[in-house]
Amino acid sequence: MTEINPFSVGEVPFGTGELSFILGPCVVESYEHASMMARSIKEICERVGVKFVYKSSFDKANRSSIESFRGDGMDTGLDVLRRVKAEVGVPVITDIHEPWQAEPAAEVADILQIPAFLCRQTDLLVAAAKTGKAVNVKKGQFLAPWDAKNIVEKLQAAGCEKILLTERGASFGYNNLVVDLRSFPIMRSFGVPVVFDVTHSLQLPGGLGKATDGQAQYIEHFARAGVACGVDAVFMEVHNDPSKAPSDGPNQLPLARLEPLLTKLKKINAVIQVS
Repeated sequence: MTEINPFSVGEVPFGTGELSFILGPCVVESYEHASMMARSIKEICERVGVKFVYKSSFDKANRSSIESFRGDGMDTGLDVLRRVKAEVGVPVITDIHEPWQAEPAAEVADILQIPAFLCRQTDLLVAAAKTGKAVNVKKGQFLAPWDAKNIVEKLQAAGCEKILLTERGASFGYNNLVVDLRSFPIMRSFGVPVVFDVTHSLQLPGGLGKATDGQAQYIEHFARAGVACGVDAVFMEVHNDPSKAPSDGPNQLPLARLEPLLTKLKKINAVIQVS
């Protein structure tokens, strides 16, 4: 069995056998919305008995259309995340898209996230690694799982000791993704914890013409399968009303469905750990 390099972000463990979560809305919409979502998710996680990192992006640079909502900018978005982190008492993760964003984002975020389409960008990976923060890299939809070893080696060469690799689906023809369950043990063989991004794996990229479509009705099925395969953490975008979400609404998990799903996933992980 591959030895994983475990670490914690605040009180949230990765790679220890305890299932952790990365949860939150796709993009920072407002301070009020972010605060409400973070508090609601925290209450649910405390009832279930699991730990999570709050996720939200200050900018969605990779959008289908020039008309798509991207967020209110880095300064505003990071300020919202800073307030949520301090007031709700949760660690936070957010994306960066260019090397110069690494340092200011690291002043707020506990984990820096590299978007899937940018996973091979060496300068971006190195900049994130040099901040000393944990780095979560989404494996590109175009990348074989064994090729993700190069990502790990780039980060390690730049001094990063806290690395997460995330599976978020692979391109399957046009406007569709498929998840190869082999990717979980393959990427764990590199010695780093592996995250399953359930909700992005259910995107139908460009499926609405000027926006991405999705199949949120399969979230529970995918999540159960991933945990049964032994992932270290589950990533899900969660929204109180996905139909009104300005970004990725069709594949986000409604907040009302979160607690029963977390309860089931915790039970599945408990079985996996003793088998």
